[in-house]
Amino acid sequence: MTAEIISGTQVAADIRQELAQEVKELKAKGVTPGLAVVLVGEDPASISYVTAKAKGAEEVGVHEETFRLPADSTEDAVLKKVAELNQDPRFHGILVQLPLPKDMDEKKLTYTILPEKDVDAFHPVNVGKLLIGEPDFLPCTPHGVMQLLTRSGNDPSGKYLVIVGRSNIVGKPLMAMMVQKAKGANATVTVVHTGTADMAHYVKEADIVIAAAGRPNMVTAEMVKDGAVVIDVGVNRIPDDTKKSGFRLVGDVDFEAVKEKAKAITPVPGGVGPMTVTMLLVNTVRAAARTAGS
Repeated sequence: MTAEIISGTQVAADIRQELAQEVKELKAKGVTPGLAVVLVGEDPASISYVTAKAKGAEEVGVHEETFRLPADSTEDAVLKKVAELNQDPRFHGILVQLPLPKDMDEKKLTYTILPEKDVDAFHPVNVGKLLIGEPDFLPCTPHGVMQLLTRSGNDPSGKYLVIVGRSNIVGKPLMAMMVQKAKGANATVTVVHTGTADMAHYVKEADIVIAAAGRPNMVTAEMVKDGAVVIDVGVNRIPDDTKKSGFRLVGDVDFEAVKEKAKAITPVPGGVGPMTVTMLLVNTVRAAARTAGS
C-alpha cells in the first residue's frame, strides 16, 4: 500500500479561491481586509516568510503592509509601532514577525497586539478562548492541519490522534482544538514529547499521527500502524551536497518509508507549510468580516 499524498499546496489554493470571493463581497460592503506585518531586522528566513504573506494577501485581495524597522531599533520603538497599528482602522490583523532581536521581549511585544487583531492567535486571551472552545481565531498552523484532515476526507471525529511535540505554536493548541466537540475535531488525543517513556508505544496505536517536534525523520515506519493518516508539520534542513544550497528540507517523518504503510501522508515541502500563511489570511478576513457585521 502506498499512501495518498495530501497536497497542502492544492488545499491552500482551494481555500484562497474561497477567500478571494469573501473579500470581494466584503469590499462590496465598503470593507477592505487589512493586514499589518511588523518586521524588525533583516533575518533572511523572516524576510522570506513576510514576502510569502504579502504575496498571499495580494492573491486574495487583502491589503497588506509590511512595516520594516532596523535591527538596532529599541523595544520601545517597536511597541510604539504596534500601538499605532492597534488604533489604525485600515488594519484588521496585526502580526509581529518572529524571531525578534535577542534583546527584545517577544511575549511583551506580541501580547501588546489587541486580541481582536491578533491573527496569529498568540495572545493569552485568544489562547484561553481556544481552550474553552469559543475562539475568535484559530492558530494558523494547527488550523491548517485541521483543514488538511477534513478536506482530504480524514475527519478526526472518533479517532485516536497522537501529537508528537508540545510547542506553544503547534502541539498544545492543536491538542486543545482536537478535543473540542466540534466539526473537524472530536478526537481522543494523546500528546507525546521528549519526556514520554516509550513514545513509539503511543504513536503505533494512533489512527492519526501529527508530527511537530522539529526533529528530522524521528517518526519511522516501525512507529506507524498500517493505514494511519500522517501529517508532518516539521521543516528541517539537513546537509545535501547534491543541492546548490548545500541542504535539503525534510520533515519529522521518514517520508519514503512511512508512505508505504500509511493511508495518507503530507509531504515536506508542499504539505502543512502552504497552509500556515493561508490560515493567517483566513483570520484576517474573519476579523474584517466582524467589522462589516458579517
